[in-house]
Amino acid sequence: MSKIIAPSILAADFANLQRDIEMVNKSEAEWFHIDIMDGVFVPNISFGMPVLDAINRHAKKFIDVHLMIVEPDRYTKAFADLGANMLTVHYEASTHLHRTIQQIKSYGMKAGVALNPHTPVHLLQSIIQDVDMVCLMSVNPGFGGQHFIENTYAKITELKELILQKNASTLIEIDGGVNNKNAAKLIAHGADVLVAGSFVFKSEHPTQTISELNQLVNQ
Repeated sequence: MSKIIAPSILAADFANLQRDIEMVNKSEAEWFHIDIMDGVFVPNISFGMPVLDAINRHAKKFIDVHLMIVEPDRYTKAFADLGANMLTVHYEASTHLHRTIQQIKSYGMKAGVALNPHTPVHLLQSIIQDVDMVCLMSVNPGFGGQHFIENTYAKITELKELILQKNASTLIEIDGGVNNKNAAKLIAHGADVLVAGSFVFKSEHPTQTISELNQLVNQ
């Protein structure tokens, strides 16, 4: 399977959101990555359902929604109705994770689980076969533009071993600080999906930046 570049809309120009959505549509990226933050689980508020609804009206590619919120179970159906193809919840925010995963799938979405940098991979042993994707946070969640945490490489290796051990088909997504310096190394360690925010949207030519990342990870 080809490796996936997922530009993070959190880093887009919100005053020109449709323009940036169209840019991703025309680019070599396969996914949109949408961060929903509530100011409680993380110390930041991003955007909510009306903005996702607007994005969905223009997006022509897979929509990967990453919930950084408390009580995610309350909103799974709403995000399905708003066009999410993958819904990722945080391990740290989900008291009954198995039930949450089943609920997400019952609404026709793929289900993901995100781990904060301090959360160990082995906690997913009992759930990994039920999860379509694990998102490893390679920065502390809440803000874009942070520096990549080097321990992420070891976590990818450990997670890949768990996936193989359990004969699961779970994808590994890396979110935070991804750029052209670490993209190939992340893939070499076992990553499947790279979320790139500031590196794409702050570049002079975002479409070209996406293309170059895509070439790096799919050589």
